[in-house]
Amino acid sequence: MVEVPVLAAIKELKRNVFTSNEIASYCGSTASNTTQKLNYLAQKGIISKITRGVWGLEMGNEKISLYSVVPFLLPRHRAYVSFISALHLHGIIEQIPQGVTAASTGHTRIIRTKLGTFFIHRISPSFFKGFDWYKGNGSFLIAEPEKALVDCLYLSARKKRQFAHFPELNFPATFSFVKAENWVKEINDVKIRIAVSKKLNEIRSQE
Repeated sequence: MVEVPVLAAIKELKRNVFTSNEIASYCGSTASNTTQKLNYLAQKGIISKITRGVWGLEMGNEKISLYSVVPFLLPRHRAYVSFISALHLHGIIEQIPQGVTAASTGHTRIIRTKLGTFFIHRISPSFFKGFDWYKGNGSFLIAEPEKALVDCLYLSARKKRQFAHFPELNFPATFSFVKAENWVKEINDVKIRIAVSKKLNEIRSQE
């Protein structure tokens, strides 16, 4: 097999976030050899290392989006943007979050990178749903507005203090509290479901 040059492989992907394994596979090279070449390109300022095994390339005027990094952070788990970050992107919260919050079935963790910080929160596999690609064809998965709100209440009920209180909430006319209530019913843990339902009703009564 003829090796494909690393930079050619990067450009062939036609996106500005990629992994070492993707490039190694495309080039027909070993992981260690590919990583050495990627490190060289990073030293030259052609690409940037975001975190271990994840790289970025600024394409023209298109900057690397923090959100577009989310699908590549957890090699063994899927993740979708949710909680405060999703509420902000949906226009429900004006305040810009300090980092990107995402849901995963993997362990809760904080991932600090040169681009920014990612807060990954574990949710039950049975509750890992209610998301789609951003604006239908975006580069990352995001919770629908109602699920993002319920995800926050879900973690708050599990004693996650950072989601116990919200900035001012501005719900658009398209937001459905009925849909949110249906998501609450998907929570298997009875105690958590009751706590989330109570908090959701409190938020709804203030509208």
